Amino acid sequence: MQREQNLAEAFVELADTLVADFDVVDFLHVLANRCVDLLGVQTAGLMLADQRGQLRLMASSSEQSRLLELFELEIDEGPCLTCYHTGQPTADTNLEQPDARWPRFGRQAGAAGFGSVHALPLRLRAEIIGVLNLFCAAAEPLRDQDARMGQALADVATIGLLQHRAIEHRQVLAEQLQGALNSRVLVEQAKGVLAERLHLGMPEAFHALRTHARRNNQRLSDIAQAIIDGTIDTTHFVSS
Repeated sequence: MQREQNLAEAFVELADTLVADFDVVDFLHVLANRCVDLLGVQTAGLMLADQRGQLRLMASSSEQSRLLELFELEIDEGPCLTCYHTGQPTADTNLEQPDARWPRFGRQAGAAGFGSVHALPLRLRAEIIGVLNLFCAAAEPLRDQDARMGQALADVATIGLLQHRAIEHRQVLAEQLQGALNSRVLVEQAKGVLAERLHLGMPEAFHALRTHARRNNQRLSDIAQAIIDGTIDTTHFVSS
């Protein structure tokens, strides 16, 4: 019963990514530590893909696993990298006889005192954003129950991270839209000022404003603000 209660609490904790001060790094450290508590593994770590699709170490529950994961990224070899590229759970279950696919990583992990390593994808349908790494003392596969629980934790974390990314994306888009609207207001005001000073129609005033901005490699909104503020000489603006 205690394990089920701890698991439920972990799910609630990992799902709560809507708070204003959500911290991705802290969130991933929580996940790594919950995996150690719930799955009977010795240590755990998280890697996330950057904008170029390269894995980056984000959290580890111990210094031992942190160094091993950094080594894996440095040599570009190991179950975690294979898991990320295939989107499938991957493991080396006997580090005393390392898998031929990852000989250098296997030897290093075995020398660090681990018997097996397991990698679970942070995946939502076709999108893979990272890998959950589990390091065990025993040279054997994860129990089916632990493997399912680990993947469930990884899935909840993935949904939380993608949800947070979507919220940030919407906020960026909203800020960009508001910035565009504000710039448009400035341009309309500047057009009016130019039209009055240079005795131009509004289309000609806009053409003069745009021509000056392009000639001087400046943004329309910056030139418009300078016109409104009176900090730019408009006598040399032309409409052709």
